[in-house]
Amino acid sequence: MDAFEKVRTRLETQPQEEYEVVNAEIKHGGFVYYQEGCCLVRSKDEEADSDIYEVLFNLEELKLDQPFIDCIRVAPDEKYVAAKIRTEESETSTLIVVKLSDQPVMEASFPNVSSFEWVKDEEDEDVLFYTFQRNLRCHDVYRATFGDNKRNERFYTEKDPSYFVFLYLTKDSRFLTLNIMNKTTSEVWLIDGLSPWDPPVLIQKRIHGMLYYVEHRDDELYILTNVGEPTEFKLMRTAADAPAIMNWDLFFTMKRNTKVVDLDMFKDHCVLFLKHSNLLYVNVIGLADDSVRSLKLPPWACGFIMDTNSDPKNCPFQLCSPIRPPKYYTYKFAEGKLFEETGHEDPITKTSRVLRLEAKSKDGKLVPMTVFHKTDSEDLQRKPLLVHVYGAYGMDLKMNFRPEKRVLVDDGWILAYCHVRGGGELGLQWHADGRLTKKLNGLADLVACIKTLHSQGFSQPSLTTLSAFSAGGVLVGALCNSKPELLRAVTLEAPFLDVLNTMLDTTLPLTLEELEEWGNPSSDEKHKNYIKRYCPCQNIKPQHYPSVHITAYENDERVPLKGIMNYTEKLKEAVAEHTKGAGEGYQPPNIILDIQPGGNHVIEDSHKKITTQMKFLYEELGLDSTDAFEALKKYLKF
Repeated sequence: MDAFEKVRTRLETQPQEEYEVVNAEIKHGGFVYYQEGCCLVRSKDEEADSDIYEVLFNLEELKLDQPFIDCIRVAPDEKYVAAKIRTEESETSTLIVVKLSDQPVMEASFPNVSSFEWVKDEEDEDVLFYTFQRNLRCHDVYRATFGDNKRNERFYTEKDPSYFVFLYLTKDSRFLTLNIMNKTTSEVWLIDGLSPWDPPVLIQKRIHGMLYYVEHRDDELYILTNVGEPTEFKLMRTAADAPAIMNWDLFFTMKRNTKVVDLDMFKDHCVLFLKHSNLLYVNVIGLADDSVRSLKLPPWACGFIMDTNSDPKNCPFQLCSPIRPPKYYTYKFAEGKLFEETGHEDPITKTSRVLRLEAKSKDGKLVPMTVFHKTDSEDLQRKPLLVHVYGAYGMDLKMNFRPEKRVLVDDGWILAYCHVRGGGELGLQWHADGRLTKKLNGLADLVACIKTLHSQGFSQPSLTTLSAFSAGGVLVGALCNSKPELLRAVTLEAPFLDVLNTMLDTTLPLTLEELEEWGNPSSDEKHKNYIKRYCPCQNIKPQHYPSVHITAYENDERVPLKGIMNYTEKLKEAVAEHTKGAGEGYQPPNIILDIQPGGNHVIEDSHKKITTQMKFLYEELGLDSTDAFEALKKYLKF
């Protein structure tokens, strides 16, 4: 009865909008494989939404703390299923292989697996390829068989420590691609899906600065690459038996300032998911007649969520924004139309606005921003502002749905997402213009964005806060050192703050891999001196700082805790020194370091983290958080 009351209370306090929690799942043949509770299960496709399922494996047997399935792959003949399992506390994954007999049984388990795929050889035997990850580096590829002919052997080893290896099976399962990449260069080998024991075939030897990715259809390779001018992604095509670069023919080019988010291949169509001028598009290319249909997606949409799909007639995907949960869309090739999920319209559509703005950086570059606020907000200059930034690795600023962001907008906050150089929102050149000895461009862009927001009537410095994760901490830390007067408070999560000392330490897991992003201060004096100019830890000085709240993780392998603690101590010392000479009545900023247990780089759904960070922002701005936290309870799991 107690349990019943708790469930009823939870249901009664949930918001009117419906949100679906989706676990990793995959359809294969007539079955759907997914996680149910602590078990890997399968059910018949037509019964996937019911309670009728077969338990394949109990995850509790692995003796992990709250394990969940990250990825599922089913062998071609459905004799085996492989599932990658991890926990929120660690990035390390365990791969289990379950034999699908009358009594399913775990056939094997492999630790520290990153990517994996099945193929079937000439003898109709299932072959599992998987990559082994050690200290965040993934250099070794293995292949294994099971049953009576059990074997497990290393298939490939990458010698260059700055490269990372991952596996991808083409959409038609014809080829397994072995992708070897660093931040700016790639090399792809083809493993014949019909003859997986044959030596792989090299498509194109790695050339510094050249990226390419491969899909296959009807004996042709479709290659997404930045080769040629301009050095942005374009789509090439060549015969599968003539894969070398001299045989590539230009098939489709993107507009300038376009980010290629993803590509999906179908029997008669190629679908490109694009971001152009900070808006989302889908381009559908007819492969029979080379026709192109470009679809502009709803202006509220800020990000794609791709669906695993084996239906050749339809291309499903989801759209989302920070304040609006994912909504399903399907492009139907026969009708040539895009269909959206039916149902009630989210009320946030009418109660909030999304604006696409631009700020002019000091060198004249126009920097896109995405801004959210309540439609009925009056005197926006007196409203609190939360700015988000990342600006590294050519990666887009995360704009997936987060309940706490919706709560903030409902409570009158303005949210601003600044798409500065170093990120990838405007294509490959946008990244190139914000890495190595151009990192300060990202800082200049961030300053321009905040000043533009203030000048256009969005909040003011005393009500402005800034949030960043991981590498975004570099720009935020640099801004706090150089323009602290623009901010009132900052929240950082697993932030990268000690760039110089980290990049000097080649024993750390990612240092060699990330030389292309930050430079090599060990061997290049120019890089070393440039990093010193912006590195947050190197430029702390006695002055007034905004209040800073840092969430760090005890065993984080990507951002060492040592660097975060060093930064925090130096910042506290600088604040204390400034306070001594500031006179009576001076209110020093709060500098808080919250160290969480565990080793995962980020525990995104930690309710404790969300509530702690929100409480910090409200208290620093002197705002009443009662209504916000009551609303937040409706979204978070009990």
